[in-house]
Amino acid sequence: MHHEVTAAAPLEDKGAAHAGLHPKALAPANLILTVVLSVFGAIVGIQMLASLGITPSTSLIGALAAMSLARVPLAMFRGFRSVHAQNLAQTSISSATFGAANSLFLPIGIPFLFGLPQMVVPMLIGVSLAMLLDAWLLYRMFDTPAFPARNPWPLGIAAAEAIKAGESGGKQAWLLLGGLATGVAGAVFKLPMSAFGVALIGGLGAMTAFGIGLLVRGYSAPLFGFDIGTRYVPHGMMIGAGLVALVQVARVVLKKHERAADGPGVTKEALAEARGASVLGRSLKLGGAGYLAIMVLLCAGTGIYTGMSPGMLALFIVYGTFAAFVHELIVGIAAMHSGWFPAFAVALISLLLGILIGFPPEALVVLAGFSAATGPAFADMGYDLKAGHLLRGEASGSAFELEGRREQMIAGMVGFGVAIVVVACAYPLFFANHQTAPINAAYVAAIKAGISGETARNLALWAVPGALLQLAGGPRQQLGVLFATGLLIASPMAGWMVAAGIACRLAVHAVLGAAARERLEVLAGGVIAGDALYSFFSGVVKSVRK
Repeated sequence: MHHEVTAAAPLEDKGAAHAGLHPKALAPANLILTVVLSVFGAIVGIQMLASLGITPSTSLIGALAAMSLARVPLAMFRGFRSVHAQNLAQTSISSATFGAANSLFLPIGIPFLFGLPQMVVPMLIGVSLAMLLDAWLLYRMFDTPAFPARNPWPLGIAAAEAIKAGESGGKQAWLLLGGLATGVAGAVFKLPMSAFGVALIGGLGAMTAFGIGLLVRGYSAPLFGFDIGTRYVPHGMMIGAGLVALVQVARVVLKKHERAADGPGVTKEALAEARGASVLGRSLKLGGAGYLAIMVLLCAGTGIYTGMSPGMLALFIVYGTFAAFVHELIVGIAAMHSGWFPAFAVALISLLLGILIGFPPEALVVLAGFSAATGPAFADMGYDLKAGHLLRGEASGSAFELEGRREQMIAGMVGFGVAIVVVACAYPLFFANHQTAPINAAYVAAIKAGISGETARNLALWAVPGALLQLAGGPRQQLGVLFATGLLIASPMAGWMVAAGIACRLAVHAVLGAAARERLEVLAGGVIAGDALYSFFSGVVKSVRK
């Protein structure tokens, strides 16, 4: 089952927004705001990842900043009254935050912590290129059969609903505020309210699989004495599900091409899907070539090519490229359906398989960093484009929609560019104080410890049910990937919140029928936004105190 958002008219000029031009990301006022917000977002992202091990969602902070400037009675701020200009602001700060923290600062900390400081600069160059390629690929793949615009992308819905409410007010604004208050109140009591909000709008099958995975991970040890984490059950399940997901994406591309070639009786919808599949296919080829080039660059820049035979080096480059692709798809699929992207855990899976193959430690350091860098920017760009898609009236294929996406991509690239500069300037200060992302210790420990035969058998054994579950759900429900995502997250309370969200959703649909969908979207957007805002500000306070 997939989620479809009810169509809404564009929010400005009484539905005539499509007749005008989309605000330009490089217009002076927009550019100044996006650069300032991006610097702020990048600094906050690095600081919170280093001190707390988390990366906050700053998307709403950008939107709120633009909304606030729009209310200043000066001509230079008038352009920020446009919801599309506000969308550009939230795109840039979100890109800078996740880019700086997850895609850049985290990967370069691995060689530093491993005792290879000479690898930090070439690693920073390589992962910067990977991050930019990541975001560009999602821009290309968004609204294709693999990553449809109609699917949830929950954080994107939250940002769009907040911007809509700030523009239009009325009952929708009160409903959003009610959700916002609910999200903040739950977060105060340490409840993962974003899980509740996501369950209100995500695909029912995907959310059920995700919630069951969370509960199984949380209670397998206390109830049955079986710790699935130490036995690598989640990792094996994700390996199987991820490989099947990759095959399913390839099949989607091939099937749409075949349908388009069937003859003149093909419908407009089929032709649109075929065009999307064609774009997807070309993007996958370009992405593969790009990742391959970056892997070659990393091998040359870090000098690891000197420690491997030609055959092992070729295998390492091919494996690294393949791992980046699978990592990107898994993270994107999980983010699209659940609002979570298990980038850290999936990068660890790539590393474990690299250890099993027998790559030398220095090569494993590069592999861990490269794998960790791919995925976060991909998922974050998906959230931002979903928000823009909703604000532009969900007019897939229209000139205004395509122009808006292009401007969002430019705003995102501004944010990523700022992130590169901020990380390049800031990492010496953090490393001098021995501050890196906490997850880096797990990567380094895994490289030093190696992998046992029992672990290899567990990974292979549990890959089978992961693959079968992914096959059973198909490419629309993504049951295997979402169940494995739940297994990778040690938060049983999140499982109960997903269950509560599903129950609430079914009850509301039973009472209100088809009218429930739009109201649930607004309420869920408020809940997710409230949880994100509380987490952001409380995290900043804790980080400053440290």
